[in-house]
Parts: sequence; structure tokens; C-alpha cells
Amino acid sequence: MSIAAGSASETEYHLLLAHDLGFITEETHQELDKRVNEIKKMLNSFIQKLKS
Repeated sequence: MSIAAGSASETEYHLLLAHDLGFITEETHQELDKRVNEIKKMLNSFIQKLKS
């Protein structure tokens, strides 16, 4: 699960880079970033459940 969380953070960075380099629009970046952040929240919740 920790690897998945790290991969989600890496994806978030690559989305920012793709936006900064002009490969994706602001709208696309915002939508995908929103989805990645939701996945990160779900992963963090799941990790916490597994630890308890």
C-alpha cells in the first residue's frame, strides 16, 4: 500500500510536469489532479485501517 501511495504522488508530479510543459490543458490537469488526490485519500484511509 505504501508503494501505491508513492506511485500516486509520483503521478501527481507527472501531471504537474505535463501541464507545465504544455502537454495537457489546465482543465485536464485540474480534473486529473482532483482524481489523483481522491485516490491518495482513499489509499491513506485504507492504510490506516490496515494498521489498526
